[in-house]
Amino acid sequence: MAERQVRVLLVDDHEIVRRGLKAVLEDAGDIVVVGEAGTVSQGVAEVIRLKPDVTLMDLRLPDGSGVEACRQIREAAPNSKVAILTAYADEDALYAAVMAGAAGYILKGLDARELHDAILTVADGGSLLDPKLTAAILDRLLEDGGPDPSSEPFAALSQQENEIVRLIADGLSNREIAEQLSLSEKTIRNRVSRIFSELNVHSRSKIAQIATEYRLRREQPWLE
Repeated sequence: MAERQVRVLLVDDHEIVRRGLKAVLEDAGDIVVVGEAGTVSQGVAEVIRLKPDVTLMDLRLPDGSGVEACRQIREAAPNSKVAILTAYADEDALYAAVMAGAAGYILKGLDARELHDAILTVADGGSLLDPKLTAAILDRLLEDGGPDPSSEPFAALSQQENEIVRLIADGLSNREIAEQLSLSEKTIRNRVSRIFSELNVHSRSKIAQIATEYRLRREQPWLE
């Protein structure tokens, strides 16, 4: 038995697909499928109940999209990372998934080993975004008037506040951030309030979105 086990929730409306994914993911012993769901509402409820490390979410579900489910999950359980599973490399869908806080966009054409490694990458805090599609997303963000990660809002934050932004994007609570930075929880609450004000946002998920855009820029220096 592997020492480490990543807990995964599968959300797909086809039971046979879920069974196949479960068999593939659990084969190596370091991933365990802790639950399954077939709709957006069931998926969000199961994330809240089971608190998986990674939710593997189909893009199209009977009662809505995986993107909307991702947005709800990031609001309700920010510690759970979401990877969108789809058969198509759709730029529009990828754009929406990233904006909803998805950590990855996984194509169903991956072989078993690639899918296994993709889940571990997401669980470890990595992102699964194709560089060409990443570039397209950044172009659209700027065209649509989205926040440029190198613009004034980030420059107005202190080094410590930028670190807090990063930790919020990683899904940490105020208490967990306080422990990591050796500060009081009250201090973190005050810093978060200032971050909200400086970035003109009203939710932690929006902060996570802006931080994701920043990471995309930093992780792809050839885009500069």
